[in-house]
Amino acid sequence: MKRHLICAAVVACLASHAFARDTVANYPVAEALTSEPGKVGDDIPLYFAGQKHPGVVKNFGEFATNKKTNAFGKSDETACQHVFLSAVIELQERARKEGGNAVINIKSNYKNEVRESATEFTCGAGAVIAGVALKGEVVTLKK
Repeated sequence: MKRHLICAAVVACLASHAFARDTVANYPVAEALTSEPGKVGDDIPLYFAGQKHPGVVKNFGEFATNKKTNAFGKSDETACQHVFLSAVIELQERARKEGGNAVINIKSNYKNEVRESATEFTCGAGAVIAGVALKGEVVTLKK
């Protein structure tokens, strides 16, 4: 009887690891920004790493986001686009709070691995949760 309980416990532990998943992938920024029309404000421009922008008048510092969303029943791409938008919106809200008018040099920072790209962001998706971490500089740009 004791042997059956031990075997059942081992099988349960192994099975739980089989369902754990953290698929890290890169997705297009442009597609994500238009995936839910009207969600991202157009009053605070976003410039991803390497993109040209007007000159900086004032730099308020670098700020980070780390957003998660429910991925259950969604494709990785859909969940990642949704959580990316949440992260971008948080950066825009921070710019408004600090008095900036743009966010520049936005980079992915998933699990503290910085990835600079003007065209892609990094997202980790599991069976239940998807996450995006971004960081960017809140600034005032020349008009």
